[in-house]
Amino acid sequence: MITFVVAIVALILGYVFYGAMVEKIFGVSNDATPAYTKNDGVDFMPMPLWKVFLIQFLNIAGTGPIFGAIGGILFGPAAYLWIVLGCIFGGAVHDYLSGMVSLRKGGASLPEIVGDELGTGIRQTMRIFALLLMIMVGAVFVTTPAGLLESMTGTSWGFAGTKTFWCIVIFAYYILATLLPINTLIGRIYPIFGVALLVMAVGVCFGIFTQNGSLPEITDAFSSHHPNKLPIFPFLFITIACGAISGFHATQSPMMARCLTSEKNGRIAFYGAMITEGFVALIWAAAAIKYADGNYETLQSLGNPAKVVNFICNNWMGSVGAVLAILGVVAAPITSGDTALRTARLITADILHVNQNSVWRRLSVSLPIFACSAVLMLVDFAVLWRYFGWFNQTLSIFTFWAITVFLAKAGKNYFITLVPGLFMTAVCAAYFFASPECLALNYTLSCILSVATSAALLIIFIVWKKKQA
Repeated sequence: MITFVVAIVALILGYVFYGAMVEKIFGVSNDATPAYTKNDGVDFMPMPLWKVFLIQFLNIAGTGPIFGAIGGILFGPAAYLWIVLGCIFGGAVHDYLSGMVSLRKGGASLPEIVGDELGTGIRQTMRIFALLLMIMVGAVFVTTPAGLLESMTGTSWGFAGTKTFWCIVIFAYYILATLLPINTLIGRIYPIFGVALLVMAVGVCFGIFTQNGSLPEITDAFSSHHPNKLPIFPFLFITIACGAISGFHATQSPMMARCLTSEKNGRIAFYGAMITEGFVALIWAAAAIKYADGNYETLQSLGNPAKVVNFICNNWMGSVGAVLAILGVVAAPITSGDTALRTARLITADILHVNQNSVWRRLSVSLPIFACSAVLMLVDFAVLWRYFGWFNQTLSIFTFWAITVFLAKAGKNYFITLVPGLFMTAVCAAYFFASPECLALNYTLSCILSVATSAALLIIFIVWKKKQA
């Protein structure tokens, strides 16, 4: 319990002190934001800070900080360290600077930001990579909440209680959320979803302090406790993405950069939203292992994370609390899936230079996106989730390197992104070399190759920096 409490306090202090330092390094200005200079009543429009924060938080807080944290705690107390350190020094920096650089570039989408800093070839790669990830998120975050809703409604509802029905309902909502102005659905529904998610987090956190069971402490944080004998590096850092570092978040930050009324609000909207997601991840990691009474084999035997969520909510919070909690878990992926497809539309429109002031133009851009996402929904979820995890973290590498170059060009402290960028490069490279889904090489060889990959990119950056000087 001491480790959990210290982790919560560390996240708060991270926002107060390190967040302030990152903001100072970037240097906010009083210039008019794109919400005013490009106001189109659809994607660019001023929004109050509380609404921007809530939308950003719900955009990034899919099932990742819940399901990922439940899977990640199987590695042991190392999950606490990764959530806290990854969130403060990596994920929140990643989200904040991607949003602020987008704001400075007139609300540019992530592929355009990366392309400006890393070159035309990388821009084209990022366009494809980001679109694939957004379409994948759209598919993953239809099937996940649909399965949860099916478990809540059951066969007594007939076809209306089946996963197929809920997939159709959720996807129909995604279509509307993608096409309509941002304040029509997203701006109005998200506060309701936000309340459900916060009730869930508070209720589960209360259960951590009041329910029976033991929590692991930090004393053995550097040993893997995973029942399948998976090593911490790189698998923990892929398993827990949202809640620590997630490349998907950088695709969402530009959406809210188009609605911020002042650069001074960026720290709360971007850095603060990521820290809040860290709280959610910590709560679910701690709740899962405490429910299993500190036994990792027991936790794994409970089944997939959705079942663990259902067990915890029903046993800790009673029937009413359980419904609110599960609604929060259902809301989390839905509020990432809808904005993922909306982001795919914005990226595609930026690529094709198609004005989005007409609903028919938005529809023409979106139809292929909807079709691809619907097809991916037919792929086995376990396979889709594994590839989503690797795609997601690899995207963060491009973002970290692009922002590092941006800061270096501006003569600012680029180490705040260089260090986590090098780490994530090693993580994703090691996973690519070692995982069964990719090359399945020897583990030791994979670690050596991953370090070599990071070292090679560091040398390239140093050479480029000297040329710039």
